Amino acid sequence: MINSILAFFKTGADKPLFTKNEAEINRLYSRKRLSVFISVTLGYGLFYTTRINFSVVKKPLLDAGIMTATQMGLVGSALLLVYSVGKLINGFLADRCNIARFMSTALLLSALVNIALGFNSMFALFLLLWALNGWFQSIGSAPSVVALSHWFGRKERGTRYGIWSASHSIGEGITFAGTAFLVSLLGWRWGFFGPGLLGLIASLILYKTIADRPQTLGLPSISRYKNEPEPEAGESIGKYQLQVLKHPGVWMLALANSFLSVARYGMANWGPLYLQVAKEYSGAAAGSLLAVYPMAEILGSVTSGFVSDKFFGAKRNMPALIYGLLEIGSLTAIFLIPPGHRLLDAAALAVFGFALGGLLVYLGGLMAIDLVSRKAAGAAMGLVGLLTYIVAAIQDTLSGYLIDASKTIVNGAATYSFKLVFTVWIGALVLSTLFAASLWVFARLSKSKAEGA
Repeated sequence: MINSILAFFKTGADKPLFTKNEAEINRLYSRKRLSVFISVTLGYGLFYTTRINFSVVKKPLLDAGIMTATQMGLVGSALLLVYSVGKLINGFLADRCNIARFMSTALLLSALVNIALGFNSMFALFLLLWALNGWFQSIGSAPSVVALSHWFGRKERGTRYGIWSASHSIGEGITFAGTAFLVSLLGWRWGFFGPGLLGLIASLILYKTIADRPQTLGLPSISRYKNEPEPEAGESIGKYQLQVLKHPGVWMLALANSFLSVARYGMANWGPLYLQVAKEYSGAAAGSLLAVYPMAEILGSVTSGFVSDKFFGAKRNMPALIYGLLEIGSLTAIFLIPPGHRLLDAAALAVFGFALGGLLVYLGGLMAIDLVSRKAAGAAMGLVGLLTYIVAAIQDTLSGYLIDASKTIVNGAATYSFKLVFTVWIGALVLSTLFAASLWVFARLSKSKAEGA
């Protein structure tokens, strides 16, 4: 049984070239590359619809007395804790798996968990199933990145990565607008049924449209196809990975990204509740307004690499500082703008999303690769990801507790203050910006060492 499962997910064996006709190889390569790129970009976005949807149903769950804010924080933390460990483990597994089967199965199982939650009203079962969803969700990004590395050459990978990195913003936008509308029409259970059914259909499509490695189809490797050097051979990857663990710059980057995640997941997981309670928007209006920031996030993600390359000589620390200051200012504005100013709220959310998109590229990827050998880039990403989502999990429980602690009863109705929780989120952004700005010291040290090597 176990052997059969492992065999199902294992990447296929290399096949002999199916033809020596260059035109035919180009035709198949082009078709598969387009299919893979579109599939992993939209597919990973749809992972988010079966993960961020919990934030959309928090107000109805709170109003129905099904869960308290503290309990909802624990549920969110359960997903993120499992997600943090899963990111590390599934990243190693993805290198050995048939990407189409690994990624599509994960989305299928996440969709089934969501459908099951639509029938549930028990806190304990929410906690268990949402934690299980965290494991399936942790699979989504690694197969996407592995697929990009198998099907796109080094000189084009950066552009593809920048576009792919915006996929989570697409998923957030669909969730905040589409799922919120569905919940407003049919009730909170459809906040799970809707994304679950969408994920179910998408998983079946991904199974057909994502391809395993080119060599398993009788095509040359991407290195041969693009006339690029084959990956570095030989010497000890473990040695470089150990250097990552000892590199203070990587740890500072991990801390910078971790503190960023406090505000990022604070708004993603509690933003709909904040807009409904503190600014008196309806559920559908809050969802459509929040969809502004993932859309702006796409622009921030896609343009961030170009901005640092074109205007800052490929140095990331200065644009990261600018984006960090924009992030602090916009989140402060979101809190200070009084109710009834929809355009101002939308503008503040747009700036928040744009800056967040750039910071996620810098702190979550590009700056890590700048600091270490490319042989250990995966280890650096794993370390940053592990610490980031542990801190994000703590945030979710802490935010729920602070929101509950601020509850007062006025004329028999519960009211909530978000002052404490926004203080934590904004303070975390200040720390993130300071850690990121200080990384120039380690970047200079790495450069000096490389020039002396």
